[in-house]
Amino acid sequence: MNNSGASRSLESKMQRLDTLITNATVITAADRFVADIGIRDGRIVALGEGLAEGAGPVGETIDASGLWVMPGGIDAHCHLAQPLGDGAVMADDFASGTRSAAAGGTTTVIPFAAQFKGQSLRAAVEDYHRESDGKAMIDYAFHMIVTDPNQTVLREELPALIEEGYSSFKIYLTYDDLKLNDREVLEVLALARREGAMVMVHAENADCIAYLTELLEAQGHTAPRYHAEAHSSIAEREATHRAISLAELIDVPLLIVHVSGPQAIEQIRWAQSRGLRVYGETCPQYLMLTADDLDQDGFEGAKCVCSPPPRDPAAQQAVWEALESGVFQVFSSDHAPFRYEDDKGKKLHGEEASFSCIPNGIPGLETRLAILFSEGVVKQRIDATRFVALTATNPAKIYGLYPRKGTIAVGSDADLTLWDPEARVTVRNDDLHHAVDYTPYEGLELTGRVVMALCRGQVVARDGKPCGQAGDGQFLRCDKPTPARPRGQAKGF
Repeated sequence: MNNSGASRSLESKMQRLDTLITNATVITAADRFVADIGIRDGRIVALGEGLAEGAGPVGETIDASGLWVMPGGIDAHCHLAQPLGDGAVMADDFASGTRSAAAGGTTTVIPFAAQFKGQSLRAAVEDYHRESDGKAMIDYAFHMIVTDPNQTVLREELPALIEEGYSSFKIYLTYDDLKLNDREVLEVLALARREGAMVMVHAENADCIAYLTELLEAQGHTAPRYHAEAHSSIAEREATHRAISLAELIDVPLLIVHVSGPQAIEQIRWAQSRGLRVYGETCPQYLMLTADDLDQDGFEGAKCVCSPPPRDPAAQQAVWEALESGVFQVFSSDHAPFRYEDDKGKKLHGEEASFSCIPNGIPGLETRLAILFSEGVVKQRIDATRFVALTATNPAKIYGLYPRKGTIAVGSDADLTLWDPEARVTVRNDDLHHAVDYTPYEGLELTGRVVMALCRGQVVARDGKPCGQAGDGQFLRCDKPTPARPRGQAKGF
């Protein structure tokens, strides 16, 4: 094609834009630059200077002067409308959860289709589709939770589901109704290697926790604060090392989720230094809370009961250092929403119940990005490009959504957040949009705010308020992720 033909082609492509964002300071996981962003049919079709000149009809022009424009957040570890076997009920379904996510700048969520022991894995996925259908404001994919890797699951259901776009699953080394033994772990890891899936592991030693729980309860130590003692960092360290060792035996990549402190971090760093494909994830609670937050008057500490529990200030510092140095690839919320004043929430068994009976989890979908931005980027613990990597680009790559999601590039979905990096915000539960009656971050002063969020070019939040519609979100089928490929050193699996 000659130059005149190329010019006509470019002009043709620029005939119509649904949205034009001008004067944007664009920040990706790799770059920072000033540009205009042209959006058509839900995708980014142009990046450059002066796009308004000759762009043709534009549906909406957004002036981003003074704002930072980053990819929409991907919360790759959150729990919405997840069925539970003990009578507890999660506060957030797909409607309230994705509404809250959008308000905080998250434009894609990946919650869990959870298998009960004895249940078909495919049935669990189909049930979760019925739960999510027509409710999500933003885009979503599914992880699976595998609790019963029987021969039907291993030979038929799981391979087929991975091919159909459910290319990641989570396994547990703790909780009686969820945990796998080592032989079962090896079997699912071998399957993941063959099929190209990413495995996530909740790494805590179940027997250590049970032993410590029995000792504490026998001594009458049942208050919420003893949850932190029962869930020892040693139990987390041991299970992290064991999961890594089993994955090394099979030669399969692995992601250790919600890492709480230095003991588990050391295991991940050790594995990475040996060239093993071990990835790490942490969450806001391990940066902002400590075990002291579980030691409140009465039953109030139940609000901060999660597993693993928050540790101490030294653990917080270790987590920050691991975020900065690259030990962690993913920063998720592990949003597990239970209302406090609810007999199906934190008070499922009453205020006199032992810590072992308190539903595990805290809310965090809406506050995740703002906390990391304020405490990380503004306070110069991490730079803005690492912020993008941790909250959008790496999750998209690790879970098979890149480059459709997680970046700002021509051809990618127009999932964007516009940030005012200097805005001051105080976290108040009354201002949040989840269905939980508290936030553990009440009163936290933050700098930086998402003033607009777009999902596939549609504005889903303005000035911290969701403005999309339930049902606008699309279900995403995930590719087999490149980071899940083995090194190729083990044979016979």
